[in-house]
Amino acid sequence: MIEGIVVNTLVRGGVYALLALGFSLIFGVARVLQLSHTAFYMVAAYGIFTFANLLGLDAVSSIVLSIAITTGLGLLTYKLFIDRVREHHVTVMLITLALAIVLQEIMLIAFGGHYRSAPAFVTGYWEILGVKVSYQNLLILGGAAVVLIAIWALLSKTRLGIAIRATAQDTEIANLMGINVSTILFTVMGIATALAAVAGVLVAPTLVLEPHMLWPPFVMVMAIIVLGGLGSVKGSVVGSFILAFVEVLVVYLLPTGAFLKGAVALLVMVIVLVVRPEGLFGVVFEEERL
Repeated sequence: MIEGIVVNTLVRGGVYALLALGFSLIFGVARVLQLSHTAFYMVAAYGIFTFANLLGLDAVSSIVLSIAITTGLGLLTYKLFIDRVREHHVTVMLITLALAIVLQEIMLIAFGGHYRSAPAFVTGYWEILGVKVSYQNLLILGGAAVVLIAIWALLSKTRLGIAIRATAQDTEIANLMGINVSTILFTVMGIATALAAVAGVLVAPTLVLEPHMLWPPFVMVMAIIVLGGLGSVKGSVVGSFILAFVEVLVVYLLPTGAFLKGAVALLVMVIVLVVRPEGLFGVVFEEERL
């Protein structure tokens, strides 16, 4: 039982970390709440179904096309709807929430309300400590780990990462130092959308695809970023694994009450807001961002 809890926590936590990290990057750099973030996760998952099931493409081509098209859609969304009003935070929230609903309705029109499934990229399982772990789950865990390490290296070891962190700390000073803030914000939106797309692509074969699938991870991401600290990259990753553990624990201990996992995550969020409003790794001063 313990081994199963650990394995499932790592798999779920990896996916949640990809989603929460992208959300935190957007907020940490652009200071906007991009509420359509998990809609791109849904689009990428449906992309795998479309390219692999309907068009018969191989796994690699389906993955590349799904991530590329979803990322392009995210960048287009930023230029058309967010960039011009990003100083008006409530407006951005309303626009992106409306966009999430529009994308949901587009999926409903295009694919109907039927449950769909994407083919597994790999089949079989590997027995670890007496627990049978499917190769698909190992692929999810390995893919999430590689992407998270790559993002860490990007932010801490590259000139682009330095520019992103400088912009997050002070946009005006970054602009005075010769950093093209508009380009950095555009790039961050692309990275964040790509992270959501990777999450959707990795888990698509393990999920039942339907047009409302964006809302459960949306609730979880909201809880994670509050727990970890809004705008904190480290907090988003740590919070993802904490709430993934809570979710898995609820499912294991209360099999008939598995539907409560979202409510438990929200309860954790409320408790954190009451006890520590800034979250576990939340910033007290603006210069501490990222």
